[in-house]
Amino acid sequence: MHYERYEFTDVSGDGKEYYFTSSGPNGDIKLTVQFTETCHLNIYNLSFGNLIANGDVDDMVKNRNQDRNKVLATVAVAAMDFLSKKPKAQLVFKGSNEARTRLYRMAISANLTLLQKSFELRGLTSFGDYSFVKTFRSGENYSGFLVKKKTYI
Repeated sequence: MHYERYEFTDVSGDGKEYYFTSSGPNGDIKLTVQFTETCHLNIYNLSFGNLIANGDVDDMVKNRNQDRNKVLATVAVAAMDFLSKKPKAQLVFKGSNEARTRLYRMAISANLTLLQKSFELRGLTSFGDYSFVKTFRSGENYSGFLVKKKTYI
């Protein structure tokens, strides 16, 4: 993927937080990508959004800085870097609403051939209290995504 992206202004010592600044008509906005351990071994939640004062991520805000693709490319680079440093890790993520989840699905689909060379991509679906994981396919709706780096023997 050769998309325009932002440079990281900082990466935390443990490699679980990447910081960058979005620049556009609404000014410079500090953003962060965070990888948070879940209760499942080697599965990390990927979240990103505006960095707020207490260090948390506001993933509900709409910045309207006209740089959506550049921001998504920057998040993708952070995810790839994180997975290269933690090859057993898996990332789980979804949008903060259905529209954002659909946007992520479309971004994955647009780059599927390239992504499948290095990553195992899964889609999450829900049925009542149950969740199912299946191989990602373009055009299918998912409630979330699971990504891990392919390992070769």
